[in-house]
Amino acid sequence: MFEKLPEAIQQKVKKLATESRKANPTAWFDVLYSEAQGDAGQIPWARLTTHPYLQEWLDISQPQGAGHTALVIGCGLGDDAEALAKLGFQVTAFDISAKAIAWCQERFPNSSVKYLVADLLALDSEWHHKFDLVLESRNIQALPVEMRAQVVKCIPPLVASGGKLLVITRIRDNDSVPDGPPWGLSEKELAEFIRLGLQEVQRDLFLSEAGEEKIKVVRIEYCLNS
Repeated sequence: MFEKLPEAIQQKVKKLATESRKANPTAWFDVLYSEAQGDAGQIPWARLTTHPYLQEWLDISQPQGAGHTALVIGCGLGDDAEALAKLGFQVTAFDISAKAIAWCQERFPNSSVKYLVADLLALDSEWHHKFDLVLESRNIQALPVEMRAQVVKCIPPLVASGGKLLVITRIRDNDSVPDGPPWGLSEKELAEFIRLGLQEVQRDLFLSEAGEEKIKVVRIEYCLNS
């Protein structure tokens, strides 16, 4: 988790995100992956294994992947995408960082996952209502609060009729702008998924500690009724 990283890496991420915030708020991701030079320890969200909150959900829900499609938003180094592929999903996984996608392809050369360089804010309309399962794990929280509404708006249209969206993200208790990144989501921001046509099915809250600070993370399953 970001809060457990060495102070030097935390400060580097904050510096990159702050410098790109006004000009191009997503440009720093590729810089970070490139400067890591193959060291996953330099990437705050890289675990080199399935995210534990996703794995728990898979274990509990036991989704049937065969014959179904899945999309992983901001796939990073690919571990979550590979977990879905192992369950039989036809997986598309994208990241805005070309370096991250090349890294995925190097790690999983024989993967069935379709790894692509793409921008969530400029996806092909052919992806609309195409995916039975969409995973959004910790991407929105890495983008400035002023982009939040625009980013959230892009996600529900990707879910197929009868499909699911799984969101894993930090949350915050009020609407004041926190220091970041990451910038946790407020309840008002999460409510946008409902306003845009999704139904909340299940919510699980997780707590972790970073010094004296308690970090709240939620895993929310949404559905789009057919």
